[in-house]
Amino acid sequence: MPHLATTYAAIFSLVTIGGKTALASINRDRTLDFLLRMKDASGGFRMHDNGEIDVRGCYTAMAVAHILDLLIPPLTLGVAEYVCSCQTHEGGIGGEPGAEAHGGYTYCGLAALILINQAHQLDLPALLNWVVFRQGKIEGGFQGRINKLVDGCYSFWQGGVFPCLQLLPEQLLHHKSIQHENEETILRLNELKIRKQSSNAEISAAFLFPAWKDNRSKHVIHEVEDQCQSDSNERMKLVTDYKYGPLFNAQALQGYVLLCCQVLEGGLRDKPGKHRDYYHTCYCLSGLSVAQFSMSRSLNALPLPSTVLGPFDNLLAATHPLCNVVLDKYFYAYKFFHGDDDSSQI
Repeated sequence: MPHLATTYAAIFSLVTIGGKTALASINRDRTLDFLLRMKDASGGFRMHDNGEIDVRGCYTAMAVAHILDLLIPPLTLGVAEYVCSCQTHEGGIGGEPGAEAHGGYTYCGLAALILINQAHQLDLPALLNWVVFRQGKIEGGFQGRINKLVDGCYSFWQGGVFPCLQLLPEQLLHHKSIQHENEETILRLNELKIRKQSSNAEISAAFLFPAWKDNRSKHVIHEVEDQCQSDSNERMKLVTDYKYGPLFNAQALQGYVLLCCQVLEGGLRDKPGKHRDYYHTCYCLSGLSVAQFSMSRSLNALPLPSTVLGPFDNLLAATHPLCNVVLDKYFYAYKFFHGDDDSSQI
């Protein structure tokens, strides 16, 4: 049975392999059919036929659609409203409305809305306040929920929230009341939408992470590029030149991953006393990369040696904050699927 989580894992495994053969093996049309079939009237997504609806579905669907250039309005409709309905009084995001805030769902909800340029609809100051207190003061790792033990996998699910927030304009992280008072700021942070009555299409001018463009709509984008050039330059600057450093203890997180999660024979684990496995190996390493690059001033910048715990050859490759694949593989795949003829030169 096809499943959104395994679809996400398979697509981004092929992205990680890279190259035209791997990427061309993905059937985009059938993938889009599956995503549309999983779409629910609530705005969320079922994980599989007749399966559960939760925030994982929103993220895995939006991430797959993003990289494959399939982010069409029928997919994105209602996603922001569904994710926002899962944000709790704690500030984090639960798996479904009424559920407890959880690290994995918080990352998934935030990343999904950034991918479709709707993150401003969340109460971001409350979300930030919740996530900063999930790092253990003694262990240095992150817990997934309040009053739970730390777990190596949350090195990414919680630690990965911070580079996602660094992609957003700093104004969005101010107190919620300030956001509402400054209506002009919020409007500027909304995605620029152009409605063409002839095609009834919504075209998003999101220049770092374009939300949707197909053959029918490309001419519309060209018509407005000149009009919004100054706005696009500002948005590019806001999401590529970080305005503030990490809001967590990156050295402590590196220490927890390297000293507590690493198994000397190879692989990584939840915590001492647990067995190593592929899942924790993946997300411990992803969180370690996030921590090592946390002081970088932009997405592509190398960190200073002083920010890497231990010898500098401990440094891992940078991972994309929204898709969790190595940056060069992400950019290659992005250009491959979004129609850039020079993708083979990356």
